[in-house]
Amino acid sequence: MAETAIESVTAELAALEDPKMREANRKRGDDHGVNLSALRAVAKRLKTQHQLARELWATDDTAARLLSLLICRPKAFELQELDTMLRQARAPKVHDWLVNYVVKKSPHAEELRITWTGDPDQVVASAGWALTTERVAKKPGGLDLSGLLDTIEADMKDAPDRLQWAMNHALAQIGIEHPGHRARAIDIGERLEVLKDYPTPPNCTSPFAPIWINEMVSRRSGA
Repeated sequence: MAETAIESVTAELAALEDPKMREANRKRGDDHGVNLSALRAVAKRLKTQHQLARELWATDDTAARLLSLLICRPKAFELQELDTMLRQARAPKVHDWLVNYVVKKSPHAEELRITWTGDPDQVVASAGWALTTERVAKKPGGLDLSGLLDTIEADMKDAPDRLQWAMNHALAQIGIEHPGHRARAIDIGERLEVLKDYPTPPNCTSPFAPIWINEMVSRRSGA
């Protein structure tokens, strides 16, 4: 019997498995051992194959799901399908790629943003805040920025890690992109002190919102 496309691709991914890579990824919460450059090379060869992407996602294997997100057709997913996929995506890298590579390109992005932001599941809610951050930067028209700052001020300090990180990014983005809200964004960051002591490598910008905002504004002004 001839090997099917899904069987061929999953066998190829299994052959790329590296125990050392798996251990390194495990420390970041990701359960796969495939080098991402090798994974992207497979995706480049396969090109867009939406049905195969769906089959890869259905395997529940992290490497297969990452490949799925690289060869799918983002606009072909229905709203409910994307909602289900996000709730299934527990590995951080799968969650990140699903939001950034697929949902942001979907015609359902805004509806999902509104639905997810208030979800009781902190991982789902973090996706809503990631989409909000995208809108703050690129399509802020119609957003209640003051209301977003109210929510961040009230909830970010005690939010679980993934959600806190996403809300903090939104806070920084508001301060960076919108001068009229910058002073309040910096003040909120200074008072809440979220990620103030986050270990930041040399030559990288701290995720502490006041530092992040001032650094990005300074770069843009050429200071």
